[in-house]
Amino acid sequence: MRCLSDIVVIIRNQKGGFVDSDCTLQRSIDWKQGLAIALGVPLLILPSIGTFAVTLWAFAIVAWGLSVLQGFIQNLAYGEMATTFANASGLPGFAQTVFGAGTKMGKFIGGFSAWSYWFAWNPVLAIYSILIGDYLSGIVPTFIPAFASISPVVLSIGAGILIFAALILINARGVSSGATVGYILAVFSLIPLFVITIAPFFTGDFHVENITGAWFPTDWDWGLSHILVFLGIMATAQWSACAWETAAIYGPEYKNPKSDVPKALFACGLICLFSFVFVQASVTGTLGISGIEEARVSPLLPMATQVFGEWGALIAIVMLVAAMVLIIQTAFNGSARSMHSMAVEGNLPSYLAKVNSKGTPMRAMVIIALFNVFLILAFSFLNESGGPAAILSASALGYVFANGISLLAYYKAATDPKFKDLERPFKAPKGWKYVALIFAFVNLVLYLVGIVYLNATDPAIGIAPTLLGFVVLALFIPLWWWAQKEQNRLCDTKSDS
Repeated sequence: MRCLSDIVVIIRNQKGGFVDSDCTLQRSIDWKQGLAIALGVPLLILPSIGTFAVTLWAFAIVAWGLSVLQGFIQNLAYGEMATTFANASGLPGFAQTVFGAGTKMGKFIGGFSAWSYWFAWNPVLAIYSILIGDYLSGIVPTFIPAFASISPVVLSIGAGILIFAALILINARGVSSGATVGYILAVFSLIPLFVITIAPFFTGDFHVENITGAWFPTDWDWGLSHILVFLGIMATAQWSACAWETAAIYGPEYKNPKSDVPKALFACGLICLFSFVFVQASVTGTLGISGIEEARVSPLLPMATQVFGEWGALIAIVMLVAAMVLIIQTAFNGSARSMHSMAVEGNLPSYLAKVNSKGTPMRAMVIIALFNVFLILAFSFLNESGGPAAILSASALGYVFANGISLLAYYKAATDPKFKDLERPFKAPKGWKYVALIFAFVNLVLYLVGIVYLNATDPAIGIAPTLLGFVVLALFIPLWWWAQKEQNRLCDTKSDS
């Protein structure tokens, strides 16, 4: 019997690719299809619109723009790695491939980066289930009075369980079934967000003075405290505004990666730059800071009602909910495959490496669903303004670690003799390894300190989500130890035979 580490070595060649044709990704998409994969990313702004406006006032518009620009810097590095390591599954795969090729500690660092990335995407399920419950509780009782007695907490839990169960059943039939549902929901992804946010400019509900007269909170002075708060906001913002990395990580599947990767990246980045800045500006200009504070969790609901009336708002919100289900499915599939990837690499117990007859990692999906039901239960009982933002603040810790370590992996791949001479169909600008090193420091030091400080000083969030985030990240240690003991037993069995 081969131990798992032997299997990984056998199937991976020295250039980071796979020699087994059954494991090789097919170059079957162009840059337009790669762009389509990431078109749901603008919806990731929804949980943070209220929190950012309450904290930074209108300057939140600028913060989103800066965060998307940061995404350009980081994603150029990820785009290069996507075409260098032929079978690496995005950020988790990059870090595991580069660091896992060295010492035991390197293998742990790569695995921890993958675990951090899993924790960054995984809570999307809980966050958007809570948002769905909140949006439905704000509009549906108007038309179905029986729903008036149902609390947003119950609606969130019910919505989460139903959506998770449905997606498990659909995806159990294989990725093609999930993709079909994704295509249907994709029609609804940007349309409601665009319609709700552009309409106030035509109806006269948008007032520019709500922005120009409220750039910063009245006590903002750019002292140390406010600098730390801003760093925390930027750490949280990248969870949404830099997530268009999904257009780059499919590098091995582009027909012509040298041209397709930059086209998909820049097209998606420009869309995100416009959408994140525009949505925050529209909401701020329409509702004002006080109006956003009154609807901190779901500010698009009063906007839709104000612009379209109750029936128009109902249609827009139902479409928006469908779009949120699309985001949940994207995160669900990505999280399950991240866990599966870690198990295959020997960084999680092999139990999670099992797939069903259709190739779906069902065990991972069930565990993820149960974990997110727990998150909904835990955070829905916070005060009304805390739920989604509190979960996001914990999840963003994972993204900080994942980005920081992945950027270090890029630097190592550019300087380590084992990797620096590999073919790179798409290359970031010359000297980009030093830029990546700087932003690794920004993530692992400045953003980490900032997000801990921001959470601790925000009464709507508090320190509890931060502590929970560190606990979840620390769970990787016993799980990794378990996986290593399991591999050692398999290797011992091989030696004895």
